[in-house]
Formats: sequence, C-alpha cells, structure tokens
Amino acid sequence: MKVAVLRETASGERRVALVPEAVAKLQAAGFEVLLQSGAGDGAWLTDDSFAEAGASIVDRAEALAAADVLLMVGKPDEATISGLRKGQAIVGLLAPLTDPALATRLAQAGVTAISMDMIPRTLPRAQSMDALSSQANIAGYKAALVAAAAYGRFFPLLITAAGTARPAKVLVLGTGVAGLQAIGTARRLGAVVSAYDVRPETRAEVESLGGTFIELTSVGSAAGAGGYARALTEEERQAQQDELAGHIAAQDVVITTAQVPGRRPPLLITSHALKAMTPGSVIVDMGASELGGNVAGSRPGETIVTENGVTVIGAGSLPSTMPTAASAMYARNVSALLQYLVKDGALAIDRDDDLQAGVLITHDGRVVHPALADPAPAEPAAAPAEPATAPADSAAAPVDSAAAPADSETAPVDSAAAPADSAGGTADVDGPAH
Repeated sequence: MKVAVLRETASGERRVALVPEAVAKLQAAGFEVLLQSGAGDGAWLTDDSFAEAGASIVDRAEALAAADVLLMVGKPDEATISGLRKGQAIVGLLAPLTDPALATRLAQAGVTAISMDMIPRTLPRAQSMDALSSQANIAGYKAALVAAAAYGRFFPLLITAAGTARPAKVLVLGTGVAGLQAIGTARRLGAVVSAYDVRPETRAEVESLGGTFIELTSVGSAAGAGGYARALTEEERQAQQDELAGHIAAQDVVITTAQVPGRRPPLLITSHALKAMTPGSVIVDMGASELGGNVAGSRPGETIVTENGVTVIGAGSLPSTMPTAASAMYARNVSALLQYLVKDGALAIDRDDDLQAGVLITHDGRVVHPALADPAPAEPAAAPAEPATAPADSAAAPVDSAAAPADSETAPVDSAAAPADSAGGTADVDGPAH
C-alpha cells in the first residue's frame, strides 16, 4: 500500500503527519511511503532525513495521483479535494462535527475519510492512536509557558538581595489531559496552582501534581459515563460562573480548557469576572474558537488587553508552535491507526468495529458516521464556490488547537465518539487523562 504525506496548507500550521522514525517503521511493516517535498520543513525535518528513512520524495501532484491513503494533520483544502480520486482514503484531524460540509464534499468525491479527532477515547486499544490527547499534552504545556511569558512578574518564589518576589497564583479550569499538563508545567515553573473541574474525582490527579483542587458549593458532581462530565443545566452553569468569579479574582493567571466541537464553548469567565481581576493578570483561553471562547471577548490567535489591564490570550494552535514534538507524537498516533486499519495491503473497513465506527466519516460515497450520517449516497456535485478552510487547530488548536483544540485537538461530543469532559460540564479540549 502506498501512503503519501502532504504538506499542510493551513496558515501557521507547521506540523507534518509523519516523521522519519515513523516512516522507517511503516516501511518495515510493508508500506510504501511518499512524501511531498518540503512537507517537513515547518517541523525542521528535511527531505533528506525522510529519504534516508526510506520515503520517496515527490511533488504534490504525484503524491495525490499515486497514493492509496493520504496522511495529513489538518483538513484538506478545496484544491486537494479536487485532486482526489474515487476510492482513495484520507486521514487527518478533519473536525467533521465542526465542518459537516467537508464530510459531505469528501463523500461526493468518493473518498474514505478517517478523522483522527474522532478516536473513541475510552477504548483501551485506541490509546496509542489518540491524537487529541497527544496534542493536548503539548497544548497544555505550551499554555503554561505562554502564560508565564505574558505575566509581568515571576512564577516562582524568588528571594534575592533586591527583595522577595512571591510566587504567581495560577488557576486551571478543566483537568483533562491539557489541564493536567498545564498544572504540572506551572508547578515546575514554581507557581502556586489550583484547579477546578466538575468531576470531583479528579481531585487526586490534581493533588498528585502539587495543585489544590477547588470544590464549588453551588454545583454538585457532574461526573458522567466513562470518567467524563455531563453537561450542566443552565441553572448549574450560572451558579458555577457566579462562584468561580470569586476564585478567579484572586488569581494572577488563569488557563481555561473547555471546548465543544461545532458549538460555542462554555463561558467560564464572564465580563463581570474579568473586571474583578487585578491589572497585570493573564488569561490563556485554550477554548477560544471562531464561535467564541471560555472568556468573554476572547478570539483565537489574538491577544487583547481589557480596560482594567487584564491580558486575554486566545490560544490558537499551540501544538503548531512546537511542531517537531507535536509531529513526532502525531506520527505515532496515525501510524498506529493505519496499521490497525490495513490488512493484507488494503484498508479493511469494518463498520461493526467500534473503533472504526468512531473514526470513519465517509465511505462508498456516503457520510457514514452516526453523528453525521446521510440516509443515502451523496450525489456528485461541482466544487463549492468557497474553498473549504483548513483548521486553525484549536488545540489549539489545537490547543487546540487547539488547536488548536487545541486545536485543533477537541473531544467529540457524540455518543459514537468521546463523551463530554471539562470544567464547564461540556467537551474538554483534551479529555480525560489516560
């Protein structure tokens, strides 16, 4: 089977779907790997390093024409979709819940679409394929560094001849993978860290990292099935916001992680809470998206300063800012999934397999994922007037993208994918820790 790695087209996206180490392992497993020239440049991975690992370096047209499976990090743009042929497969963080029109377009092209962000994360055998978690780890780490860089004081306690600097007080909202990584990183930087999640059973994880778990008296446990959180009622959400405001006002830095694919992220920090924060405080909103964020007024990829001097950073694609590490982790995820799906040199599609049912978006001219499924095969159609946009990665993200999701990098909220998980009782940018 021929697999091709395409150069990403989204603005600011520096990751690549495979790294030389993964190429060598796939070659040993019987795959022939093609790489579009320059695909690894953003992650400081040269064509020569891929060629030494066994990849054939080709141009984009040849990669599209020759490959059985195309590997990407993000979504294909319209030019890429137009170059696909019926029966090909494409694998990437396709975000179909956010962009169902892309799924329809890929079905019309007769392409088998497999989305890495739809991995059923509660399946033990899927953990090595869980790209959302791998990218969320990076996003959480980088969010703490971004916050430290933007904060005008020290994170650790410093005692010097010029005086003593108290440690920064950091609050992390949401204790999934990204949240826990942010807690651990902020603690290693010397900050005093507290955290909140609607699932009180995550207290032990927070405390194991040296953080203090905050329990709200106005909101009870919102633990749901599989270790995730259920959605809060409107009354619970309002009570949560009101009580959180008091804790937020006492912090120097706040990092938020809650995001819902295709819907507005839950608002955790209101304009009222922002006004109560002290000048010089910093917020990193990992849930920021085009639909809104966890913080009133936040925008993905943008930094704003409020009238009272609070810096609000819309995280954008945090994993893309660490492209070498993020690519290495993503490559392991996509390689594991690819080897799971391929039998005897061909994709062995089995919609009764619960893992495949989670990641398979289109097949045989139809949108087949339960959250999006068409009742009948999609009719061929002309290319849309507007090109399909590549993800900013809300993890970021990515995280987001996160982004990112973070960022892309967001947990599916459908029953066929991962249940909800976050500080706000909705889907977390990263999901539960494994």
